[in-house]
Amino acid sequence: MEPILRAENLTKVYRADTVETVALHGVTLDILPQEFLAIAGPSGSGKSTLLHLLGGLDRPTDGAVWFAGARIDHLDRNRLAHLRLWNIGYVFQAYNLIPVLTALENAAFVLELRGVGRPERERQAREALNHLGVADLAGRRPNQLSGGQQQRVAVARALAAQPKVILADEPTANLDSKTGLALIEHMQHLNREHGITFVFSTHDPRLLAQVGRIVHLVDGQVAPA
Repeated sequence: MEPILRAENLTKVYRADTVETVALHGVTLDILPQEFLAIAGPSGSGKSTLLHLLGGLDRPTDGAVWFAGARIDHLDRNRLAHLRLWNIGYVFQAYNLIPVLTALENAAFVLELRGVGRPERERQAREALNHLGVADLAGRRPNQLSGGQQQRVAVARALAAQPKVILADEPTANLDSKTGLALIEHMQHLNREHGITFVFSTHDPRLLAQVGRIVHLVDGQVAPA
């Protein structure tokens, strides 16, 4: 089976003045369609960097990224944006909600960019918010939500669009046990019933216990199995 995502000898070096920080060094990883996979490792191991490179949010210093058999790290900005819009959903650690939009509008934002009509995109967004237990907060803006509530709206935004792949950076980090487990169950349902591939960066034992495969990163490299 052809990987839906492939990292090939990825290296990422951040430079600030004369200081270089190697975040990833020679990472090769195949992710198959419909996998439910976690990238685990201590803080600073390169988990978030790897997710950003896999999703085309950043470019590697060296190496290549492939999506569905096509190389994407060399695409121009517009082609990358189109690829992400229609194929890849993100859940960021910092939420990245739009301050002037309500929770419902944030959850529907990707669908709006795709040109989905207002009634249908709001229906799908409300459904996602409902699954995450925040449908009653649909009219609130991000500054009226707690950190955990913002996290759930950010997850709803990714889930509402049902992309081929969802990349989630610590998706359960700010959620209580009950909400975190409910989110994991809903993502498992989307994985099984809709074939969405999930890739998480996490150190949450609740999530690690439910994934099909764990890739361990240590100091920017994949640890031996």
